[in-house]
Amino acid sequence: MNKENTENKGNFKTVKNSSYSSYDRKTSEKKSGGFGKTILIPFFSGLVGSAIVLGTCFGVPSIRNVLLNNSDAGSFSFPLGSSSDNNSNSGYVSQTSLSGYSDTSIYAANKILPSIVGISVEYTVNSGMSIFSMQQQQSSATATGSGIIISEDGYILTNNHIVSSSSSDSYYEVSEANKVTVKLYNDETEYEGKIVGKDEQTDLAVIKIEKNGLTKAEFADSDSVKVGEFAMAVGNPLGMDSSITCGVVSAVNREVKDSDNKTFNLIQTDAAINSGNSGGALVNSEGQVIGVNTLKLSGTGIEGMGFAIPINSTVSVTSDLIQYNKVKRPYIGITGIDLDEKTAKAYNLVVGVYVRSIDTFSSAEKAGIERGDVIIEAEGKKVTSMDTLNEIKNSKQIGDEIKLKVNRNGEEKEITLKLGEQP
Repeated sequence: MNKENTENKGNFKTVKNSSYSSYDRKTSEKKSGGFGKTILIPFFSGLVGSAIVLGTCFGVPSIRNVLLNNSDAGSFSFPLGSSSDNNSNSGYVSQTSLSGYSDTSIYAANKILPSIVGISVEYTVNSGMSIFSMQQQQSSATATGSGIIISEDGYILTNNHIVSSSSSDSYYEVSEANKVTVKLYNDETEYEGKIVGKDEQTDLAVIKIEKNGLTKAEFADSDSVKVGEFAMAVGNPLGMDSSITCGVVSAVNREVKDSDNKTFNLIQTDAAINSGNSGGALVNSEGQVIGVNTLKLSGTGIEGMGFAIPINSTVSVTSDLIQYNKVKRPYIGITGIDLDEKTAKAYNLVVGVYVRSIDTFSSAEKAGIERGDVIIEAEGKKVTSMDTLNEIKNSKQIGDEIKLKVNRNGEEKEITLKLGEQP
């Protein structure tokens, strides 16, 4: 055995093979003599292989479509790690182009704008007497808002706070509306509006103008509205007629309290809603109304928080306002105070609604409810506030019976009363 070719395994040392240099040299000599076989043949083989692959790709429809569709400027797609990521067999996700989003906005705007009106309301303001004059001063004030055409013969849905700004304090008093003026889309004529009915509890009102052939708005099912879907607010903010803003639905069934502490369940959106947008429409990508723009939050650090009354909840209210000039509601006939755990414990009472007063000749009086009772249940459901009691009551019709459980002087008592009509 040749000593130089022996491996020293104890030190993991390998001796280089002495015949390597002669092997390498022979190989080099062999390559220099075969240019045609080593260069030209593989080159032409590559061309033939590429042609076969391309032909196969364009011969398979799904592959051909992917290759061709990637050149479309209107949309594009990209492959996922696996086709199951998109719940499809293609493994590609289609992306909407900006032009597609623009087309959606244009379509929705063109559909809804003819159904949105501008509303102007004139009031009389009686100012208090000043130190310079002992006479009360009178002046006029104007409020503006928006409305939604709900019939071809001139009925218009809007907010109550637009047409009913009656209020007063120690210094001034604002009258009921003196005059209501309506302006239609692309129509310079001003139409006088009549207040048909209004409802403070839902902040809705209906006015009417004497004109036929109007474009009635199309309503969507607001119960089917989903968070994240397209939303467009339409109205007349700051007197700028027929303005639109776009965004998405930020939340549904959002519980919000207004400045008068009334609770509403509303659709939240980041589409800009400004003064004058009230009473206008919040619409979906089909230009269908999903809500009535009503509130917005404003202040330092607050942006993009507007709210709309779901359109489904306006249908019965609107019908009552047109038919009866008011909303017919079932009526118990009490005024109550909410008792939470802290308040109840402080006065040695129980959680519920404390009956503060009872209306004369009301259902409550006829059924034997007494001042000082605490209503703790209605129809088997716990009552913790007037809001929950009203919610249960309003789920019934005038003339229906409702079962209440009250705590009177520490003892529970069940009372059944027949709901009357709210005066």
